[in-house]
Amino acid sequence: MVTGKVWFVTGSSGGFGRIWAAAALKRGDRVVATARGAGTLDALVATDGDGS
Repeated sequence: MVTGKVWFVTGSSGGFGRIWAAAALKRGDRVVATARGAGTLDALVATDGDGS
């Protein structure tokens, strides 16, 4: 069973999408993040995510 919320955030490479994704990860929620280039999400995963 998944605890917490699961977020689907588009535009996570920058701007509001990045802010929402980072905030959700920091509070312990799971995030499905999309971006035009997967490499732009590397820093977000390294800082806050588990990459699964």
